[in-house]
Amino acid sequence: MEPIIVTNLRKLLMMSLDCQIRLEKIELIESELGLPPDFRYRLIPMYPEFFSVRKVNGVDYLCLETWDSSLAVTAREEKLDLGHAPIRTKEIPRDGNIMGPFAFRLKFPAGFRPNKHYLEEVVKWQKMEFPSPYLSGRSVQPATPQARKRAVAILHELLSLMMEKRLTSDKLDAFHNEYQLPCKLLLCLVKNHGIFYITNKGARSTVFLKEAYDGCNLIDKCPLLKFNDSFVALIGRACLDLNNAVAA
Repeated sequence: MEPIIVTNLRKLLMMSLDCQIRLEKIELIESELGLPPDFRYRLIPMYPEFFSVRKVNGVDYLCLETWDSSLAVTAREEKLDLGHAPIRTKEIPRDGNIMGPFAFRLKFPAGFRPNKHYLEEVVKWQKMEFPSPYLSGRSVQPATPQARKRAVAILHELLSLMMEKRLTSDKLDAFHNEYQLPCKLLLCLVKNHGIFYITNKGARSTVFLKEAYDGCNLIDKCPLLKFNDSFVALIGRACLDLNNAVAA
């Protein structure tokens, strides 16, 4: 499991504006990333070729030591099936999904019935090129349709790096500067409701990556989550056996 955690942490830094993030912000999402609580002292020193902790203006930052181009591939790109030529048709897909190198997997809410004009705009957006989330944000021209789509791709990749493919909106917003996230983050998420799902829980909202879920169930669980499930099931079975033994 550790190599996966290390890889995801490297990718998180690679996407950031200066390949460095305040350590306290990493600690904010350590559980979502699967990092141990003391990762600064146990994990980081084990990989000096990848990470270092430096003080910048008196603040501790986790910094990337080496760039690996092989990691600069998003989860969206990894799932692309470009081996087959897209079927050419004049019909507009009712679910907004098309094949292409810049398309996202869409899952519209149940009961949502978009009209033809809406779907035409969705398909147009799906085909639009945009810079990779792993391309330096300083080279991206801001306030353009391509930059806005790239912001969606960054949010998609951030959630993909989390163990449960979800994160509270306040934690997402904490990385506003590092990833040049939209000023109106919730509006961006709501607008792209085919990609993200937002649920309210008390005063906070949680953002889910829709394609990662089948209803309420996470489709592909990482090894750590699978281990946790097995452990919980084992403990539950042990408790049940103990209760049965006591009852007997």
